[in-house]
Amino acid sequence: MTSLSRRRALTGAATLGVGVPLLAACGGNDQTTASDPAHTPAAPPATGSSSPTATGGAATGGAGEAGLVAASDVPVGGGVVLKDQELVVTQPAAGEFKCFKALCTHQGCLVGSVTDGKIVCPCHGSSFSITDGAVEGGPAPSALPAVQVKVSGGQVDLA
Repeated sequence: MTSLSRRRALTGAATLGVGVPLLAACGGNDQTTASDPAHTPAAPPATGSSSPTATGGAATGGAGEAGLVAASDVPVGGGVVLKDQELVVTQPAAGEFKCFKALCTHQGCLVGSVTDGKIVCPCHGSSFSITDGAVEGGPAPSALPAVQVKVSGGQVDLA
């Protein structure tokens, strides 16, 4: 068995003293994502033409299922964020329903509300069009992806 020399012990301690902070710096990630509920910010209070955030509904439509959301629950010129399904359903004009993935294209935060005709991300202030999901403001690099929906029996559901 070899004994630990003073030189080897000091070399090991110096390596740990430099290496551990470097590893900690590389491992950290400030990114807030919707998949990490502990870091998903709460939606700001509703103002303007916003609507409440919904959590119910079925994510996979079909015969006999309730659908994503009742058409009557989606205000004209506004929308509803479906947290559980990570979708946002909007009604830009009476009888015209649109649906988009509700994860901001900036850092993946769940959008928080539909306010003043815009889908708003609470993380860094990005906003998107309720008509086509296009970026209207903030750091988001691209539009929210569209999801095809249909309206049947007063319910908005996946097409």
